[in-house]
Order: sequence, then structure tokens, then C-alpha cells
Amino acid sequence: MLPRTTAQVLRRSAYTSIRPAVTRRLPSQTARPQAKDSKMSTGPPKHEMQYFPNMINALPSESGEFRRVLWTGLYSQVVLMTVPVGGDIGDEVHTVDQALTFTSGVGKATIAGKDQDVKAGDLMVVPAGTQHQFVNTGPTPLILYTIYSPAEHDPRTVHQTKEEGDEEEDAGKDEAPEWSRKSQADNEKAGLVRTDGKYD
Repeated sequence: MLPRTTAQVLRRSAYTSIRPAVTRRLPSQTARPQAKDSKMSTGPPKHEMQYFPNMINALPSESGEFRRVLWTGLYSQVVLMTVPVGGDIGDEVHTVDQALTFTSGVGKATIAGKDQDVKAGDLMVVPAGTQHQFVNTGPTPLILYTIYSPAEHDPRTVHQTKEEGDEEEDAGKDEAPEWSRKSQADNEKAGLVRTDGKYD
């Protein structure tokens, strides 16, 4: 098993005091199904276009999923998130860079202890190793897409709720694939990246 990510470790240590409490189910209670999108590839991406039209203005204002991975590449990952009214992403620290574009709703971002109101059309960047939290402060869901660089989640990840996501992360079931953490030199040596753009 891989070592815990920095976010998982910090959830239980220094930032535990500022992270909202999460009610955990007892093992005897019925567990929610852990979802993975079986249509998503678990291997390195094909060398072809990935098109997501109208990401800024046509995303639904309602979504039943807290987190859905849309695409995972060798050096980045695109994830769609919906934070319910009164909800939050969770106070955390990642070992990867993260850029978040808000498409619907309003909220409050806290990055390295500094607060900033956010709304549809805003972009926030969280450098690797930086504490961050995003809270929905409005009357509708806060919807955003985020780009991690490199990947942070399993390419097939679909979490209906924040609690489901926390459970999978705590259990080590939502890890980025090894191939998404390779260096540029390693990918070139393996033939995954070619400067001539020609692949078999």
C-alpha cells in the first residue's frame, strides 16, 4: 500500500482542530456503495482530444455528485465538484498544485489563513503544500471544476458525498495512479511522450 498523502495525514494532525467534525458510521450500519466509473480508463491517456464544451456557463446548477473525475493525464487531472448548500470541501493540504474555476454559486475560500469570497467565473490557485478550504455560503450549490497537477484521485472516482470521498481516501481507495506521478524524462523514455507526436 502507498504511504498516506499529505492531506490524509494533516486531516488527523495539525488541521484537525479547524476541520469541521464529520460523523462516521459504525461498521454495523449499511455502507454506501463505493462508486467508480467503469467507463473511465485506468491507464495513461490516449493521444487524442478531450473536449468538454461550455464548462463555464453550461454546467448544471444542480448535481448529485460531490466529486467526479473527468479526465486524468500524465501531468494533470480535471475534476468536477458540487458543494451542497452549507457544505464545504474540507480543510486540507495537497502535495500537488490545484487550480479551481467556479462556475455556479458563491462561497468563501480560505487559503493559507486568508479568506476570499468566490463566485461564478472566479479562478483560485492553491500551490502544493498550502492549506485550503472552500465553503458554500450561498443558497444554491457551489459548482466548480478543478485541475490538479499532477493527479490527486483515482481516474474512475465518483463520490456522491464528501463523507464518501473522505472514507475512500482514508481507506486508500482513491489514490492517483503510479503512471500519473512519473517524471517527464521517465515518460519520454517509456515512449508515452514523443516530441514528433507519432504513436503506434
